[in-house]
Amino acid sequence: MAVIFVEESFKQVVKMRFPIGIQSFEKLIKAGYLYVDKTELIYKMVDTGNYYFLSRPRRFGKSLLVSTIEAYFKGKKELFKGLAMERLETDWTECPVFHLDLNTGKYESVQSLLDTLNEALTAWEQEYGAVEAERNVGLRFKGVVQRAYEKTGHRVAILVDEYDKPLLQNIGNNELQEELRGILRLFYSVLKTQDRYIKFGLLTGVSKFSKLSVSSDLNNLEDISLNRNWASLCGITEEELHSGLKPAVEEMAESNGLTYEETLDRLKEMYDGYHFDRDSIGVYNPFSLLNALKNKQFNDYWFETGTPSFLVEILKRTNYELNHLAYEEQTSDMLNSIDSVHRNPVPLLYQSGYLTIKGYDERFRMYKLGFPNQEVENGFVRYLLPYYAPKERGESEFFIQKFIQEVERGDAEAFMERLQTMFADNSYQVMGKMELYFQNTMYVIFKMMGFYTEVERTIHRGRIDIVIKTSDYIYVMEIKLDGSADEALRQIHEKGYAEPYRKDGRKVFLVGVNFSSDTKGVEEWKVEE
Repeated sequence: MAVIFVEESFKQVVKMRFPIGIQSFEKLIKAGYLYVDKTELIYKMVDTGNYYFLSRPRRFGKSLLVSTIEAYFKGKKELFKGLAMERLETDWTECPVFHLDLNTGKYESVQSLLDTLNEALTAWEQEYGAVEAERNVGLRFKGVVQRAYEKTGHRVAILVDEYDKPLLQNIGNNELQEELRGILRLFYSVLKTQDRYIKFGLLTGVSKFSKLSVSSDLNNLEDISLNRNWASLCGITEEELHSGLKPAVEEMAESNGLTYEETLDRLKEMYDGYHFDRDSIGVYNPFSLLNALKNKQFNDYWFETGTPSFLVEILKRTNYELNHLAYEEQTSDMLNSIDSVHRNPVPLLYQSGYLTIKGYDERFRMYKLGFPNQEVENGFVRYLLPYYAPKERGESEFFIQKFIQEVERGDAEAFMERLQTMFADNSYQVMGKMELYFQNTMYVIFKMMGFYTEVERTIHRGRIDIVIKTSDYIYVMEIKLDGSADEALRQIHEKGYAEPYRKDGRKVFLVGVNFSSDTKGVEEWKVEE
């Protein structure tokens, strides 16, 4: 795959135009924006199959992919000059295209979905005709597809972008979801019932709702979400970064006082790491990578576009243990479905882009999951902080900053006093199991600290062993739930937790802490040097 510039004048990075937020392929090409050439894969899709389903996280280029396919089926050969498609396609037959974009709607009721579908159907009926007897959205779509074929003599292409948006917006509202499913099931069924009139079909989205019957009633859809052959269909690969974006990386390196290689390493650490099958090629988040190159700054761009609050509510409602984020395991069936979200939030975390595939256990056929990169890990933990730590967002981060300063200067007593103060907010409402709340809160706090200090932690059955390392100090902490500080210190001594650090050269603190489920706070602590 090559990264191309539409005009020769755009070869210099100072003139490079990054397509941030542009979802129209035609606009991108005509305005001379940078384009990562995915048309060879698109040609392969059309040549080797008919109906596809693709799940990818938000801001991953799904809408641009759909727009590119639309331009191809409309026979707009001039837009593909210099791309792989230009040499691969010889026919360039124009076909009717039915492109439905559900991304921009706000689906608070059944009527809002019907209004969106009616708007699209009305536009198509103006071009291909309408029949009065076709009274529901399914019959209208079925009829307009048939008439488009009869009028043009060519089979049609059906492209649905963000097919699941109405359902995702209503997670938790089971009654409305069921009504929306019924309408969407009726509408999408055309992909199967009108097969003789359809040349190509593609549904994209974040998640796969099996109860919508995408995998049963519409069993002619090929799900390529976990298929290594299509892993780079969205996103930017290492090869694409090196081949076409080198001038931009060089500019960024110079701007940040780094070498070219150091900049590549930092970009990889921040934005790479997405895998959509076992042993598949890794891809960069295109939104974050292009923003970083454009602005010449390493920021959390993906998280700045928003994280759904319902995700945190699902984590709490399902009593999810946050320390599992680093080593989750799921079957392919679970990763492909979001219907069990009320019991298991992991499929939603994966499909939304917060977790990705890190490995595969052949024996048990389990995918190993984890954070894809530093941007996601940092951003997600920061986002969780005000939801788990009993302080408001800004106040929580202030507390973390003070924690770090006190740890770095060796003031264990001040650190523990601040921890006690943090939990003393009686207005904070604990949700779910007390023991799990404590574990998750401590995970978030020490994970945040781990971005600035070295933190090792093992969480098991309510007992948390923590080692915090700075340049001058090492803290070995044992935290008990409804026990005593003396008991915690005794366990540190009896199990020799501090022994590996005795000859380290840094000053070692032993800290025993007791957390009370009655007061929902730090009840007592003791520090030994």
